[in-house]
Amino acid sequence: MRILVTGGAGFIGSHLCQFLLEKGHQIICLDNFFTGQKRNIDQLLTNKNFELLEHDITKSFDVKVDQIYNLACPASPVYYQKTPIKTVQTNVLGAINCLELSKKLGGVKVLQASTSEVYGDPQIHPQPENYNGNVNPTGPRACYDEGKRCAETLFFDYYREAKIPIKVVRIFNTYGPNMSWDDGRVVSNFITQALKGQDITIYGEGNQTRSFCYVSDMVLGLYKMMASDSWTGPVNLGNPGEFTVKELSDKIISKTKSQSKIVYRPLPADDPKQRRPDISLAKQNLNWQPTIPLDEGLDKTIEYFKKVI
Repeated sequence: MRILVTGGAGFIGSHLCQFLLEKGHQIICLDNFFTGQKRNIDQLLTNKNFELLEHDITKSFDVKVDQIYNLACPASPVYYQKTPIKTVQTNVLGAINCLELSKKLGGVKVLQASTSEVYGDPQIHPQPENYNGNVNPTGPRACYDEGKRCAETLFFDYYREAKIPIKVVRIFNTYGPNMSWDDGRVVSNFITQALKGQDITIYGEGNQTRSFCYVSDMVLGLYKMMASDSWTGPVNLGNPGEFTVKELSDKIISKTKSQSKIVYRPLPADDPKQRRPDISLAKQNLNWQPTIPLDEGLDKTIEYFKKVI
């Protein structure tokens, strides 16, 4: 099968490309390297079944494929808040271009990598798919949160109007090798600071919670969703194990044997206080749930970061 992965040089996208190649598929990786990194796909470039298309997803494109995974978008606040208009364009125009390509190709399956950010700062815990969220549409995170929400709207409108076979997944916090050390996400921040012996920065009091899914578990969830028959989703993909940010920092300091001290800074605007997926639908419809515990995943991630920073 010939498969397009947009954002294929990014963190999750590069792992998905590798996984699909191992399944025997031909892969077209589309990326403009705004946040994706060539080192993430260096080992794939010599594979005869891998093709790199350097392109901006906000501009239309034309490739002949059997499936489309749309993962193209900056996913960390450091990046998406730097160019918020471009972030909205990537989410909205990128979705339209993927859906239009599917339509042109006669309706190939297209999967949208949405996000737990569609739930905003949730007032329901854990978050099920039928929760409509609590998002500030004018805040500094809105370019990403509302951009992803609009992309979901487009996917379901194309499904209803043009009968495009869509798949929508809501990705919760994911970590692992190929993360950028400077992307500002909590796992990469803490590991980088610990390995460099810098103060570890906690925003707020550290009692906000997150759920951390190792990247190989996430990729399998994406693959299973694409392989499902007529179910559109949306479906939550993430690890329901819940940890405070302070607990995460303590784990990383211990594992790296770091002398780093913890410093506290004000919580950014609209930062979610709790985040944990209800994955009942993924278990029921995809027979999927994460298998890599946080301690094991952190060990692998720390070893990766030791090589790149």
